[in-house]
Amino acid sequence: MDWPDYMVNTPRDEYLEKDHRQAVMKTRDRILVTSLELFNEFGEPNVTTIHIADEMDISPGNLYYHFRNKNEIIYELYQQFEKRMNEILVAPPEDRQITMEDHWLFVHLLFEHIWEYRFIYRNLPDLLASVDKLATHFNRILDKKERVNKAICEGLIANGTMLASLEEVNSLSQNITMTMTYWLNYENVRNKGKHTEDLGKGVYQVMSLLTPYLEPTHRAFMQDLSKKYL
Repeated sequence: MDWPDYMVNTPRDEYLEKDHRQAVMKTRDRILVTSLELFNEFGEPNVTTIHIADEMDISPGNLYYHFRNKNEIIYELYQQFEKRMNEILVAPPEDRQITMEDHWLFVHLLFEHIWEYRFIYRNLPDLLASVDKLATHFNRILDKKERVNKAICEGLIANGTMLASLEEVNSLSQNITMTMTYWLNYENVRNKGKHTEDLGKGVYQVMSLLTPYLEPTHRAFMQDLSKKYL
């Protein structure tokens, strides 16, 4: 057999092992992508590893070669979710003033990412109870949400956009975090399980929590936002 030029300096066994690893990685990635799609569409409790294998047209044994059970798939998907969430949940820079537009962008990015991994939020209590280490990891996300929300509120107070006491800021950051976390469940119940969640409306509801604390000259932003989302 004549080896292509780009392979002549690579030992045959090493090349085949590399090719095998690439094939394995591709199948593993496909399992994660397919699982995420199925979990989001049908709900994680309604999807089994057999469903995932059937959707991919692979044998269950092939799937189990990469993941021993469904919880391992869930945990790896959660790690992907957490990595991106940590990139979003960064305190605002101290060298520039925070605006309502900055807060809107932050909330919008957060909701978009939550939507991408919405199965986690829709079945949150059960997942946290059944998947090892997930409760600890998710609590870290909640802590970061509260810290960033608090930092944003403090920034808006510093530049005169908001007026609130320390106690009010602490309560407000917690209420914002709760709304962000449970909005999909609320919408799901209100729509009788039809999964017609309106992300824009969720963004507005989070933003509107700030309205009572906004200085009058800055409330026009929320009025414009209501026209866009409601």
